[in-house]
Amino acid sequence: MIITKPAVKIQQCNLTIFSTRFLVSDLLEHNFYQIDRLGSAGNETSGYQRLLNPARAKKFAEYLIQAARENEDAFLPTSIFLATDKNISYDEKTNTISFDISEVGPFSVVDGQHRIEGLKIAAQEVPAFRNFQISANIAVNLDKISQMCHFLIVNSTQKSVDKAIEQEIHSELTKMVDLENTPTLPKWIERQVRKGEDRDALVIARYLNNKMDSPWYKKIQMANEQRTNRNTINQGSFVSSIKKFILSANNPLSVELDTERRNIKLKNYWRAISNILNKEKLLENSALYKTIGFDLFNQITPTVFTQLNVNGNFEVNTIKTLLREAFQELDPSYNEVANTNFWKIGSGASGLNQSAIRKYATELNKSINIARSRNIDTVL
Repeated sequence: MIITKPAVKIQQCNLTIFSTRFLVSDLLEHNFYQIDRLGSAGNETSGYQRLLNPARAKKFAEYLIQAARENEDAFLPTSIFLATDKNISYDEKTNTISFDISEVGPFSVVDGQHRIEGLKIAAQEVPAFRNFQISANIAVNLDKISQMCHFLIVNSTQKSVDKAIEQEIHSELTKMVDLENTPTLPKWIERQVRKGEDRDALVIARYLNNKMDSPWYKKIQMANEQRTNRNTINQGSFVSSIKKFILSANNPLSVELDTERRNIKLKNYWRAISNILNKEKLLENSALYKTIGFDLFNQITPTVFTQLNVNGNFEVNTIKTLLREAFQELDPSYNEVANTNFWKIGSGASGLNQSAIRKYATELNKSINIARSRNIDTVL
């Protein structure tokens, strides 16, 4: 079926956009649009859209229906952003576009999925909404990676996007950036993509979250994953902490080229921590497995792994010995951190802010170095 619509052609550098209008009935046509969502549960995918929030779409639909019934004042001034990797015929004399949706579609929804879903709900409940007009911008000749970039640009420069979704897209772009042509990205986004930290941190997060012998098994709420009772930390916080402390220049783990070996080292490290502070696994949902605990013990990894590198032994028992010795050397004002009860929800750890976490990390770093120095003196 050929669709013809009035349109204005907009040229923004190399990007061609047609600004037009559709009826809701157009959106309801078979294969008119698709939403390329990011996979859930940490699965790798080249999608980019966030998970649909049904409540948000329903709330918008309720507004439309109520406004229309009470005073015929329902309106939606903001446009939706669609994209296709095909070209669309444009008649400059009549200022119209013409296309066959079976050839150029389905359009990818870059921005506006909740508005579209709300309009569909409204049209199902009130058929008159099938004739409701909406403004739309259609980008043409835009391949998948370019659509992903534009989604990131729109949502990073105009409104916030969930940190986990942003990390996933940065990771995906890192894989593609040297293999495919990409649009010009804002400098801060390009720097993140080029450094590849989101990609590397996500490799660690997925590993720790998916290994059954990992203390973090299924505790991380990954991007577009529905929250479960087991989740204690979200991907955004988890990955941000890895980037800040594990992949920092002063951390020996940041120069470990064997990603599998690095993953195992970190898994053993957290197994050692859990064996000491949660030996009976009684604190499944403790502060130890929240951002508080993750940040604190990540901050001491440069010191821990510098010491472990001396003998090249990264087994769980070796790490446990190192930590136990360090706990014994702690200043009495901070030695509660070595007590399981400290990590119970509602106890001491739950009240820590970032400033306090840094103080505990500083004391732990000191005690690790003191313990190691005494061991060396004993040997000599």
